[in-house]
Formats: sequence, C-alpha cells, structure tokens
Amino acid sequence: MEKVSYTRMKDMTARDTALIEADFRAGAAELPDRILEAVRVLEGFQGAMPVNRLEHSLQSATRALRDDRSEEYVVAALVHDIGDELAPYSHGPMVAAILRPFVSERIAWIIEKHALFQAYYYAHHLGADRNARDKYKDHPYYADCVVFCERYDQSAFDPSYDSLDLDYFSDMVHRVFKEPKAGPSIEAAY
Repeated sequence: MEKVSYTRMKDMTARDTALIEADFRAGAAELPDRILEAVRVLEGFQGAMPVNRLEHSLQSATRALRDDRSEEYVVAALVHDIGDELAPYSHGPMVAAILRPFVSERIAWIIEKHALFQAYYYAHHLGADRNARDKYKDHPYYADCVVFCERYDQSAFDPSYDSLDLDYFSDMVHRVFKEPKAGPSIEAAY
C-alpha cells in the first residue's frame, strides 16, 4: 500500500489527502461487520447475569422487532451494550457516539441515556436515587427512553426467551451503518 509523504499533517499534499480519504472510505465500508463483531464479542461477557450480553442484546433487538419498531430502533437495541467492556462507566454515550451519524437524534439520545434510565430498576438497592432519570423529565425523549428500558432492556434477561440469532440482524446492521444520514463529516474523517 502506498504511504503518505508527511510526518506532520500540516505538510500534507493533495495526493496524501486522497490516499487517506481512500483508506478512510475502505475502513468505513467495513463498519457494519465491525459492529456485528462487537455484538458477537458480548457472548463472553456474562458475570452474574442469567444470560450473556450477546443473548441480552439479541433479546432486546428481537423484542423491538416483534413490536414493529423501525429498523434503526431494532439495530440500536441490538448494539446498545457494545461499550460495556471498554466503557463500563460510560457505555451509553460511547454507543450513542457510534450510532449518532446513522440514526435519528431521538434514537441516539435514548441509547446515550439508557444506563441512567435503567438504574431506575436497581439504584435504590445500592443506596442511590432510582429517580435520577427525572432530571430529564422535561426532555422530549424522556418517555421514549423509559419505554426502551421497560420493554427492551430490563426485560431482556430471560434464558427461555426465543430470541432471533445475530445472523438474522446482519442485513439490518449493514443497511443502518451503510452511510451516515448527513454524509461523511470532515471533522470525523481524520
């Protein structure tokens, strides 16, 4: 592979920029497969849970699909916990950052805030405020995030649930992550 001529970006040439742009586009085309692999890796992450995180993610997506949610909503449900291993204290914002160029702001906000909203179900057992989510009570997507957590997150730990397998969702992931809604952004490219 041809390499760029610079060691400092301020010395970039038009040819260097073209090389990097081609490399960026090739990498971006592989994003759907990297997303699917990130979901697949969740199989090894279970801890004390009754199902591993892959099964939890499949249940979340299957439930959303069976409720006739949009494709981007189903995909967001599938990937909502892919940041658990790398960002245990901020996985919602991490996954929202991955999703944001490809989904509506509503879906990105739901995923960004889902961990806080999910705490409603257990925070009081830790001596924390289970109603901490209420600081967003006046936000237009507050009720949407409550619904996401109630129907597709907190309820998706059932070992006997008949979830669809990851291959079922592959085409959806490829469609959602094919191209950013607003096109590529120069601030994200390099």
